[in-house]
Amino acid sequence: MQLISHISQTKNLTIGGKAKNLFRLQEIGLNVPQWIVIPQETLQEVVPEEIQGGSREGILSHLNSFMIPQRFIDDIAAQFPNTIYFAVRSSAIDEDGNDFSFAGQFESYLYVTKDDLAEHIKKVWCSAFSERVFQYRQNNKLQQHFGIAVIVQEMVAAESAGVAFGIDPVTGDRSAKVISAVYGLGEGLVSGELDSDNFILSSTGIQSQLAEKKFRFVMDSELKKGTKKIEVETRKQKLPALTEKQVMEIGRILDVCAKEYGKPQDMEFAAVNGTIYLLQARPITNLQKTADTKGEYIVWDNSNIIESYPGVTTPLTFSFIIKMYEAVYRQFAEMMRVSQKDIDANADVFSNMLGLLEGRVYYNLLSWYKALALLPGYSLNAGFMEKMMGVKERFELKDQKKRTKFRERIRVFNMIRIMLKNNRALPAMRATFQADFNGTMERYEAIELSRCRPEELMKLYTEFEQTLLKKWKAPLVNDFFAMIYFGVMQKLILEYKIAENVNIGNDLLCGAKDIISTEPVHRSLAIATLVANEPEAKKLFLENKEHIILKELEKGNFPQIKRLIDEYIAKFGERCVGELKLETITYKQNPAAFIRIIRSYVEQGVTSENASNNIEAGLRKNAEEKVRIALRGRFFKKKLFNYFLKRARVLVSQRENLRYERTRGFGMVRQIFCAIGQRFYAEGIIEHPRDIFYLTKEEIFDHIKGTSVNGDIKKLAAFRKEEFASFEKKNLSERIVTYGTVYHANNFFQQKKTSILKGDLKGIGCCPGRVKAKVRVVKDPNEVENLDGDILVTSSTDPGWVTLFPTASAILVERGSLLSHSAIVSREMGKPCIVGITGLLDILKTGDEVEMDGSTGEITIIKH
Repeated sequence: MQLISHISQTKNLTIGGKAKNLFRLQEIGLNVPQWIVIPQETLQEVVPEEIQGGSREGILSHLNSFMIPQRFIDDIAAQFPNTIYFAVRSSAIDEDGNDFSFAGQFESYLYVTKDDLAEHIKKVWCSAFSERVFQYRQNNKLQQHFGIAVIVQEMVAAESAGVAFGIDPVTGDRSAKVISAVYGLGEGLVSGELDSDNFILSSTGIQSQLAEKKFRFVMDSELKKGTKKIEVETRKQKLPALTEKQVMEIGRILDVCAKEYGKPQDMEFAAVNGTIYLLQARPITNLQKTADTKGEYIVWDNSNIIESYPGVTTPLTFSFIIKMYEAVYRQFAEMMRVSQKDIDANADVFSNMLGLLEGRVYYNLLSWYKALALLPGYSLNAGFMEKMMGVKERFELKDQKKRTKFRERIRVFNMIRIMLKNNRALPAMRATFQADFNGTMERYEAIELSRCRPEELMKLYTEFEQTLLKKWKAPLVNDFFAMIYFGVMQKLILEYKIAENVNIGNDLLCGAKDIISTEPVHRSLAIATLVANEPEAKKLFLENKEHIILKELEKGNFPQIKRLIDEYIAKFGERCVGELKLETITYKQNPAAFIRIIRSYVEQGVTSENASNNIEAGLRKNAEEKVRIALRGRFFKKKLFNYFLKRARVLVSQRENLRYERTRGFGMVRQIFCAIGQRFYAEGIIEHPRDIFYLTKEEIFDHIKGTSVNGDIKKLAAFRKEEFASFEKKNLSERIVTYGTVYHANNFFQQKKTSILKGDLKGIGCCPGRVKAKVRVVKDPNEVENLDGDILVTSSTDPGWVTLFPTASAILVERGSLLSHSAIVSREMGKPCIVGITGLLDILKTGDEVEMDGSTGEITIIKH
């Protein structure tokens, strides 16, 4: 028989995760009680041949047909000449791993005598075939194999014992450690039967949460083996189970293990005569699913930007627009007289205005708020600035630069002086911008991009980018004053009591004739009207698909209709749904898509005549009449209001017109990258021309320049294409909260940031999630087969309850700690869970409806 007592003896033998971890603890010099491990292969020697390699059912039917030979026991006893009592534990192949702990699923036995060793070793081996282990593997989609080694260890007569986490497993705080301890053996703690003391170690010291510890587990002195529960002396019940020195020592051990293993550990320990013994250690399971709530807090919002970037946005578009936003916000800060020193010091703020979560574009409100705080006047009147900029959620910024009121007033004065100058120069600025931009567009439109080599296209893009980045002052200034004048107008509407709400402001602005946004509608209706008035053309459009219609038009039939369509596409071919997404196929790229719109107008009988209902003109006229009546006889107020109204109309109209120029600019960028995609496809660099959109701008250019870290971008594009296709199937929230590393363990699918639930009951939140459902009180898991989505309510759980967990929507346990089986398994299964709820079974009955929050531990009773 081969017994392993040293790591050097383990070659080609299966000893399981727990044993491997114990060897490692010994190697780094930590206290581990004397132990040996019986490898799986050794145990397999005593299994009858008829059940070796058989099915689980076959093995179960023969479990009583073999015994552990006495020679095995004698060999084990020889390794422990002075030991009277043993602990017998499992060490399964995939136990105590990174992802699955198998907490409590296998049997363990304490205070085992030499005479009982054979029986208990067999019981541990047989537990590998139990229903709960089978169900655990099935729930977690693990392979159903039954290999197991068995650990035999010198029994430590613990004065106190417990478990320790290298992080706070509930909050995810990586800078904190959590230790739970009870008097006596740790058996009552991990089973959840006993309440425990909790100690949280952080940089601020030790935070103690002491329980009233009425019972402890010790050796059964009557049987001289096994364990029993006894009462704790009254004087000790409210005293801490560990001294401050012991807590600090366990914290030091956690640090040593984290350094050795490279990741925080979940450890079981025992304290005897001031010495801490380690009984087992394993990585904290599902760390990749636990967000660090002490990390940087960011709110992501796409309620506005989704209009520009609906649905999934490809890597190329995001890599392009994030640079655009950075440049625009930096220019805006310069325009608002923020010093270059402050702008440079906040470079990371401007470079992170956007985020890409599961393929969706979001505003990073933390960065946006930091940028807002740089503006002159913010520290004097933050509320006004927030309202002016439309901030929905306040951030309490840390390390915000403080300025004296005098210094801040000087900044505001300089900003106002410059902005008034810009206001006077704005018409000329717009004209200059338009002329320069049109000239650039004309020059680029004359280039036959399909004939350019990739390096030439890269150079063309770089030059064009400067037009977009460095000559955008006029649109910025116009946007700023449009916001100011429109905001003041709305304020005057309420102040002058023109209307009870500011909605009338929108009516006063509608119906403008100089907004280019309305021109595509008028033009497309005019084309539809022309088609409807020509019988042959109407027949063509009504009886054929768009690609057939397009071919007929290209043959020279209906030249007037063809000319109007060509003119429309030449001017508005980039204006379509998702026009700012480079991957969008525009009308310019696919004219048949525009033909389809015209055909639908013809089919529905929509023409210029019946679509001209003058609703906007009517709204505007009615709103102007309300203003006239409200301000009758109030000469100066009327003059002031009309001034702001007139300016707001001009600025808002120009704002829309200038945004159209952005669409044109993005359209040119699209054409350049489509040309690169076509060249890459022709050279075999990518699988399909449109795969170019699944690479970032930097990756494309690095491949051209020779600075890429990816040699085969064809595979990279294919991987991204598959990944982004999976994003299409997901529905993300409008507003998302993240902590720490954004892409690690954060929930992108939460509906909203919820307020703290004020509960009728309070416990220890173990697994986050909010559930509203009926409860089912269960005292014996064998009484029910299926909870049908009810919330499981019970006194305490042991590993056998794992078969019920999948059918529960959440778990409420009267006893236990955040480190008990129910807490550990619920976290692994993602089931919201609260434990340690005083009076739970006295208050809740089956059928009651509650709302529970697994993060805060709060429970509200909705219906008794």
